[in-house]
Amino acid sequence: MSNIDRARELRRQMSPPEALLWQHLRARPGGFKFRRQRPLGPYFLDFYCRSAALCIEVDGDAHDMGTAPEDDARRDQWLASRGIRTVRFLAADVGNDTEAVVRHIEDLCASRSPSTGDAGPPPRQRPGRIG
Repeated sequence: MSNIDRARELRRQMSPPEALLWQHLRARPGGFKFRRQRPLGPYFLDFYCRSAALCIEVDGDAHDMGTAPEDDARRDQWLASRGIRTVRFLAADVGNDTEAVVRHIEDLCASRSPSTGDAGPPPRQRPGRIG
């Protein structure tokens, strides 16, 4: 199965907390665009904001069992080595206070983005002119 096919399957099988969060993130809070189940290297990111280099994970109870904590730490380190920060939310928190989670994500994106305004590119300089 290709990464694209696997990502499509994961999108169809989102957990209820992931689906709830996606309903908010797809509206582009703060003007930030998010992808869901984004393949990146050997991993699939629950949600990803490219402009902020931010990975958002919704963790259920299984993330505390077995080797999951070590696997998550290894994954987070791999992403960090590529300049991508991972933020994790408990599934229960997404369900109990979705608005607060979305506000936190929006604030993180704003703090990590090179420009939060939509000013466009800088004006072109004419050759031979200064300033």
